[in-house]
Amino acid sequence: MNWFETTLRWLSYVLILLGAAFALTAALGIVRFPDTLSRMHAATKPQVVGLILILLGAAIQLRGHGNVWMLVLVGLFTLLTAPAVAHLIGRTAYREQRGRDGLLLINELGDDDQE
Repeated sequence: MNWFETTLRWLSYVLILLGAAFALTAALGIVRFPDTLSRMHAATKPQVVGLILILLGAAIQLRGHGNVWMLVLVGLFTLLTAPAVAHLIGRTAYREQRGRDGLLLINELGDDDQE
């Protein structure tokens, strides 16, 4: 084992641990935040970043293997679907009046009950 492989191995360890830390903060945010909109933020942003970091670390560990492309696909689908899911959750929470009072400064969906 040369210094390059050792460096890549340690880099993958750091990426996986950092991704796990992001996922942990997302889980804590989901449990601790008071309303749906805040929980939605915690469920999407750090969770996706944590997953991407974990997938990068795993891809470094599996370099040269055929399963790396599956990790790339998982990351791509996550990046494509997480914003859409967060938008739908936020819109549903707004319609059901699940937000805190006074949270929105500008109400762009004020009379938009038909969509």
